[in-house]
Amino acid sequence: AKDYELRQYETAKWVSAVIRGETQKEAMRQGFWKLFHYIQGKNEKEMKIDMTVPVTCLVKSGCADFKISFFVPFEHQDSPPQPTDSDVFIEERKAAAIFVRSFGGFASPEKYAEEAEVLARILRNRGQQFHEDFFYTAGYDSPFKLFNRHNEVWYFKK
Repeated sequence: AKDYELRQYETAKWVSAVIRGETQKEAMRQGFWKLFHYIQGKNEKEMKIDMTVPVTCLVKSGCADFKISFFVPFEHQDSPPQPTDSDVFIEERKAAAIFVRSFGGFASPEKYAEEAEVLARILRNRGQQFHEDFFYTAGYDSPFKLFNRHNEVWYFKK
């Protein structure tokens, strides 16, 4: 469809941190730095790992916990180094069909929520079944990239 796409993601490992009781913006900041330290060598192997995109944030309705995640690069998928920070963990996300809406600009929590609501409305109108109680935000650009930025919101298909 022109206003969203349906993607099939394979099972994959992500390195994640859950930040509790903060605003989404502050949770993103704290979570990003915890994960950045992990890829910079704060792990059992003291191994540097390439930064990957997207950086995702799990947003649950009515919940003040946010799960921030980096995709584990393909060369480390089989055995990612274990984090040494107790707040950081490796998770395996199962294969899933995901509805994706892309948009540009600098994304704020408000902009992500607005785009998620637009996507949810489109999916409902088209009779698509999806998990409405949570969505993921996905950011693809460094804060230093000023133009042609790429952001997404994701809903998991039922």
